Amino acid sequence: MSIQARAHRSGFDDVVGNAAMERLATGYSFIEGPVWHPYEKWLVFSDIPAGRMHRRLASGAIELFREPSRMANGNTLDRHGRLVTCEHATSRVTRAEPNGATTILATHYGDRQLNSPNDIVVATGGSIYFTDPSYGRVEFYGVPRPQELSFQGVYRIDGDAARLTLLADDFVQPNGLCFSLDESRLFVNDTERGHIRVFGVEANGDLNGGAVWAVTEGDEPGAPDGMKIDSRGNLYCTGPGGIHVFDASGELLGVIATPENCANFTFGDDDLRGLYIAASTSLYRLRVRVPGLRLF
Repeated sequence: MSIQARAHRSGFDDVVGNAAMERLATGYSFIEGPVWHPYEKWLVFSDIPAGRMHRRLASGAIELFREPSRMANGNTLDRHGRLVTCEHATSRVTRAEPNGATTILATHYGDRQLNSPNDIVVATGGSIYFTDPSYGRVEFYGVPRPQELSFQGVYRIDGDAARLTLLADDFVQPNGLCFSLDESRLFVNDTERGHIRVFGVEANGDLNGGAVWAVTEGDEPGAPDGMKIDSRGNLYCTGPGGIHVFDASGELLGVIATPENCANFTFGDDDLRGLYIAASTSLYRLRVRVPGLRLF
């Protein structure tokens, strides 16, 4: 199928190109959290309502990876290549160990259970940053239950789950997040407000600032959710109509139109130019011109 990209500026073609988008698999409930292992060459993604995680192998075959997944959503790899996962049904952040064990990294802030950890990134030094909206406490995307916290926050886990720090609590629904290339800034989007904010990252990992950096506009279905940065500092963020691509200054280059509502994506393949797109019931891939970043 054609990419059906809508360029707003001439630089869009240099970044994304015009390759055809291919559908790799379909028939899922609602997929999220794709993550690519750069050395083992597999892609893991979550099917939230089904309570499963799947893995696409280098051969193209897709196998069941984890069931039950506890309605897992966002996934990433830490600096040792271990899979770190946000679980909606349990309100936990967990890490899969090489021996098959599961380490629980976060469950509560103070004496109150987290809302439903959603998306997650790991800094070079090993600290884990994640968002905690309330989506995992509603029907279909999670387990309906009362919310214990009075806010939806952004957090950092330091050490081996030794300390959980609340970094920001003034979002309506914080969702996707990613670092700038030098990790001096952290971008966090707010699904309900339809914008992306940018924070400065201090030496101790705390955040400052938080001004609106860009807005995802459009009349089509979609909102800010998954977000990644490529190796040139261009920022990709889901939004109305597909994936919005911004340059490093926050100017919109264009929109990658997706056949279904897109929740998240990641860069993969040997050259990290494969954009793997989790779009509702289907997994798609688009070959772009500027590669993404290795996670470790």
